[in-house]
Amino acid sequence: MARRPGHMATLIVTMAAVALAVAPAHAGAARDAVTERLSQRLFPLFDAVGRNHATLSKLKDDPAVAPMLDVRLTRRTACADDPLCTANALLWTPAEAATLSHAAASLTDLAAPDDGLSAQVGREVAGVNIILRSYGLGGVPAYPDIDGAGAIEPRERQARLQAAQWLAQMPREGSAQALDPSIDYALALLDVSDRTDAIGYEPRNGGANAPAMRRAKSIDWNSYRYTALIVTGVGPEVDGMAVSPFGKYHVRLAAERFARGEAPFIVITGGRAHPRATPFAEAEQMRKALIDRFGVPAEAIVIEPYARHTTTNLRNAARLLLMMGAPLDRDALIVCNPGQSAMIESADFVRRNADELGYQPGVVGARLSPTELLFRPSPMSNRVDPRDPLDP
Repeated sequence: MARRPGHMATLIVTMAAVALAVAPAHAGAARDAVTERLSQRLFPLFDAVGRNHATLSKLKDDPAVAPMLDVRLTRRTACADDPLCTANALLWTPAEAATLSHAAASLTDLAAPDDGLSAQVGREVAGVNIILRSYGLGGVPAYPDIDGAGAIEPRERQARLQAAQWLAQMPREGSAQALDPSIDYALALLDVSDRTDAIGYEPRNGGANAPAMRRAKSIDWNSYRYTALIVTGVGPEVDGMAVSPFGKYHVRLAAERFARGEAPFIVITGGRAHPRATPFAEAEQMRKALIDRFGVPAEAIVIEPYARHTTTNLRNAARLLLMMGAPLDRDALIVCNPGQSAMIESADFVRRNADELGYQPGVVGARLSPTELLFRPSPMSNRVDPRDPLDP
């Protein structure tokens, strides 16, 4: 029997929608190193669940979770071959997120962050929703000038949604696809949008940071007044500019302070922020300036090339200090321009941390000069938060 020309294409896309609803991961599937690394970085709890079949089954079969997943499956299947409908169907409702978060509290075989598994599930589910809205559905992100997909031609948006749907149905060993396809869909949506920024400099103790990380293992922290000088980023607003005018000032401040011998390391923090999708990470460029212009040895510099906000400047610097084994009862010294320094000291900055991070990344201490503030990092900074999918 002859078929209409569009029949087979419609059938294939409909089958893709069904596969997206139930796609199992199985042995023998092609390894996708980018998706694996992005999954581990953004969704560590879901990634751990996907790698532990017993835990995956326990969560999926939970008396409250199982019917909720059935509702989500029905919602996706009803979309048939409509990519926009599928993207909306993959969003988690508040009730669904709460059900999954509550069930996660019983998973005793997974490593938990300081605030527990339920809180981490909540962050990861919220991260999925933010990725879908910001990179697939045209939602406005918290910082629209530097985050999100920006202005996209409608046909390109449709292509990204369709490609993400197809990619998310591909089997991936060790994924949480059997629980829900939204996690791999979110990863695919970042991939097709060329925003895999979150894994651009992994592992953070390797690459340019390897010499300083090796040195940190044998450092006598008591020999120094400060554990490190934390240099915050101030991104340029001009295309093609590697280091902003304020960034050059920060580099000079750090070089002058380092020359006094009061800290063993300079932690430079600043990612690819301004202008949108710039190829330059502030920390990487400022490291180059410290070495080339001021002769600071590579083994004394640690870069943090992800942060795009002052809140995450300090959070990510705290993470590196924790990774290096710096004592938490000793001060680091924040070095930056007077305006940014005053902002970090302000009550408004405390509110921003509470609103954007949910905690304070450390304790901001006494001001030593217009450009210098004491800082002690908090272990809470190690919480992974994919609500910022470019810097979780």
